[in-house]
This record gives sequence, structure tokens and C-alpha cells, in this order.
Amino acid sequence: MAPGFDEYTRSFSKHIDAAAAAHLAAQLSDFAGVRLDEMDAAGIDFAILSQAAPSVQAESDASIALAKAKRANDFLAEKIATRADRFGGFATLPMQDPKAAACEMERCACEFGLLGALVNGQTGGVYYDDPAFDVFWETMQSLDVPLYLHPANLFSVPAMYRDYPVIEGAVWGWGVETATHALRLLFGGVFDRFPKLKVILGHMGETLPYLRWRFDSRFSVYTHGVKLARKPSEYIGSNILITTSGVCSDAALMGAIGEVGIDAVMFSVDYPYESIPVAADWIDAAPISETARAAICHGNAERVFRLPPGGSKSATGSRRSTATV
Repeated sequence: MAPGFDEYTRSFSKHIDAAAAAHLAAQLSDFAGVRLDEMDAAGIDFAILSQAAPSVQAESDASIALAKAKRANDFLAEKIATRADRFGGFATLPMQDPKAAACEMERCACEFGLLGALVNGQTGGVYYDDPAFDVFWETMQSLDVPLYLHPANLFSVPAMYRDYPVIEGAVWGWGVETATHALRLLFGGVFDRFPKLKVILGHMGETLPYLRWRFDSRFSVYTHGVKLARKPSEYIGSNILITTSGVCSDAALMGAIGEVGIDAVMFSVDYPYESIPVAADWIDAAPISETARAAICHGNAERVFRLPPGGSKSATGSRRSTATV
């Protein structure tokens, strides 16, 4: 949490206990204290940090969004520089203006070495399959950095959530919103126009890996005039990668590996909203081969983010890398 961003986070924190919200705020503003202690205890060598949701995606003024994004990125770069051996970062981007977002991503990658960007859903009801964002996607592909598409509140609440705030947000609605946004990119042809582009989804892929077969089956019947270069399923696992963040389930992990392949899954915690010890103990004991564990815990992240291999060994013999939000 960069200074001055708590005003955006109140849209989430107002729904949880005040003491819990205060504890989260303290964790989000901590860098080299408890965060590193918990990483050390769990054998996590490297964490990719990002501004807490909803960030500047909740800002209505494009000029303010750009100014605050720059301040957030400067702040994060300063923090990372003090422990570059342990931390990397995702840029905060003002998606209100695709050209400005592209320029800010280029600045963050070239000046600070940030490893990509994390964007919290749509911005002002606009989704990034819009052709106006092609200038942004072109920059992401040229820089060879991924975009982590993170959940946030819906722009408007549909009738199906009426009177049920419990399923509107983190329990269900955020995942549906994020998965739908990713499908807009897919069926909107973004990955055909930018075939080397990488988009990362957390929470074991926001359910998309488990529906790949059905996407192909139903799209073959109901194309609605959409033409793609490949089957819908083929983009999920190649252009769309996933992390385990917030889902510590053996069955879900095995299903995801079966659908998208070992090379498309990365270990992640979702700290501080989820527990580092719980996630670390789970991945250590998951019923997968040591080859798969090594790829998921560090190898895939090293490849995707172009990180040097290395670090201390965990109890399983695998080094860990994690993208935390």
C-alpha cells in the first residue's frame, strides 16, 4: 500500500471487521519486517509486490490516475531497491488513458526494472479488449512483460447479485468478473493481434482452466461471427497463465495442471489476504512430482519474469518464487 491509496481500498475494507482492516493495513505497508520474516520461515525467496486493489482503477479523473500511478511506482521502486534480492514489482497503470498506461509501463520497465503490471479489473466500465488499448498491448508485447489481471468490484451490480452482497465480491463475483474480462480479451482477438502477449490470472485461473473443453464445444456452434486463429482452449495455458493464489486445494491444482500444463502454473500466496504458512505447507505436500513442484514453485516464474535461477532450498528441495498482491 503506497501512501495516499487507502481511500480507494475503503470500498473493500468497509465490509470487514475494523480490527482486521487495521491489521491488513499494517501488513500492506510493511516491506522488510514481518513480510520478510514470514517469507524466510516458509522458504520463499522472492516476492513480486503490487499496489493493493482497487488502486487507480477506481479513480474517475485520468490526470489524477496518471499522477498517482507514477507516485505509486516511484514509491515501490524505492522499496524494492533496498532489497532487490528479495523483491520485484508490478507497475500500477492508469488504464483510463491507454497511451499513458503504455508510456508508464515502458518507464517502469526501463528505469526501474519492474517485471510487468497488475491492473485491478475494468476502469470506469471499460474493458481492455477495446481496440483503443491496442497501443497498450503492443507495448506489453514489445517489452515482453505480462499483465496480471486482478479482481475488483463490478462497475455495476447485475440483478443476479441483488440482496446477496456475500456473493457479489470476493466469494464469487470478483472471480466471475475477472474470468469474463479475460474471455473478452480472448474472443476479442487481442491474443491473435498480439500472439506473444501474456496475461496472468490468480486464484487458480478464476475457473477458466476447468471449462476449456466446453469453450471449444459451444464456440463451434455459437460463434456469433467471431473468428479466432486457434481454438479458445489453446489460448488458456499459452497466452493466459495462472497462479495458485488464494486456492490451496490439491484437487484444484491437479485439475489445473491437467488442463493447462505444468508450465502455465505458478505458486503464489495472495499475502496478506491469505496465509503464507498455509500456502507454503500446502504446496510442499501437494501430490505432484518434484519436477512439477520445481516448475510451479520457481522455474515458471523465472522464465516468465526473466529472473535468474537460484536461492535457498526449501524443505522439499525446491526454490520458491511467489507473486503476491
